[in-house]
Amino acid sequence: MKHSGSPAVRSSLNSSAGATSAERQSRREAADSANSSGDAALLREETSSKGNHEDRLGRSDLSQSSSGNLSNARSSGELPDLLPRHAQQRQQDKSTSDEYRQALNPPAPPQLQLQQKQRSFLTFGFSAGGGSTTGGGAPPAPSPRRESHVNVNVTPTSHEAVSTTPEIRKYKKRFYSEILCAALWGVNLLIGTENGLMLLDRSGQGKVYQLISRRRFQQMEVLEGQNILVTISGKKQRVRVYYLSWLKSKILRTDAQVEKRNGWINVGDLHGAVHFKIVKYERIKFLVIALRDSIEIYAWAPKPYHKFMAFKSFPELIHKPLVVDMTIEENIRLKVVYGSSQGFHAVDLDSGAVYDVYIPSHNQGQITPHTIVTLPNSKGVQLLLCYDNEGVYVSIYGRVSKNIVLQWGEMPTSVAYVGTGQIMGWGNKAIEIRSVESGHLDGVFMHKKSQKLKFLCERNDKVFFSSAKGGTSCQIYFMTLNKPGMANW
Repeated sequence: MKHSGSPAVRSSLNSSAGATSAERQSRREAADSANSSGDAALLREETSSKGNHEDRLGRSDLSQSSSGNLSNARSSGELPDLLPRHAQQRQQDKSTSDEYRQALNPPAPPQLQLQQKQRSFLTFGFSAGGGSTTGGGAPPAPSPRRESHVNVNVTPTSHEAVSTTPEIRKYKKRFYSEILCAALWGVNLLIGTENGLMLLDRSGQGKVYQLISRRRFQQMEVLEGQNILVTISGKKQRVRVYYLSWLKSKILRTDAQVEKRNGWINVGDLHGAVHFKIVKYERIKFLVIALRDSIEIYAWAPKPYHKFMAFKSFPELIHKPLVVDMTIEENIRLKVVYGSSQGFHAVDLDSGAVYDVYIPSHNQGQITPHTIVTLPNSKGVQLLLCYDNEGVYVSIYGRVSKNIVLQWGEMPTSVAYVGTGQIMGWGNKAIEIRSVESGHLDGVFMHKKSQKLKFLCERNDKVFFSSAKGGTSCQIYFMTLNKPGMANW
């Protein structure tokens, strides 16, 4: 039987073969003692070796597990609705973000440094100093240009949800075709691009469904009560109505017969549409359409017709319409208001008379009309007309009603009236939010770096907009203004 002791012990035992019995006994006891020490040393070495091996194995398994989880996440194909709180932030442009942080903020305490890393917009206003009044005391004096931060892609806590500071979030999904328009369908978002129509599932995992491909969608609006989606789409810029039930069948794939049916119908034989507006008057929904040199008005006919039918036509207009709206003056007289490259004009539906509402006298060239707002509680008489980098308050009769001019800080790329009673302008350097009644600046979002943003759609206090296709892709943002919204119809 082989001895398990050390070599020194085995050599000592071999050299004592001819010794006396007492010596052999003494040497045997010494050998047993040495053998015990050697075995103990070997046991410690083996234990240490085994521990190191297990440590290496544990690290290896952990690495494989991490890489496995990463590969599973990449191969799952499911996109989250919003980026999680712990998602990695993009590398910021140090030449801008650090300068903004140093110029606009005092040094932050250590517990706020992590939050600052997640901030992508600087905001001014929005009661950003906690300036609410309690009891019967007087309101605090306004501080000069109060500033706060807005978190992007961070789920608000309960106390943040009731804050007066708006929140901006960004969807993770990247679109590789230019986003031109969008419309809310329930909680989900229909998205029109240069190359098709898609649906962003906001109620689930943020999955995107391709509904229609190889067709350009310029403008759209959902009428859920009528089961339709009204669009300007296609190369000929037709006004085409899609049935929501047909689009739903393309998503769920549950009714093959519905999917095979023709799921759309054109409005008249119109082409070259520039802009449309849907206006409700009593129980009638009017579709006002601006064409290249005319305006067409259609009215929704319920069952058994279930389609838009021709109502009025105003051809061969002197000024080519670019944006269009309709107001109900004193809740009786219908008038179309439209903007052209020369100014703003109106058409009386009863008489057919066309007249100028506002022509900028200080502008020698062409203007870019943005939007026409009928002021609330004005019985359809008072208007806010936005063009270039300003807005004017006039009546439907063409008289200036307020001796003030809404002045944007820069030339906006989009202007929109939202359900909180405010008007918003998207510029390359900032997003401005103003009171629609006075033009007073309620707040500003300063971009960390210059970027072009485009308004898409709004409902109540939710506003959706997108970035322009920079390089290879663009993304969708939405903002919560945290103000009570107006009732939808």
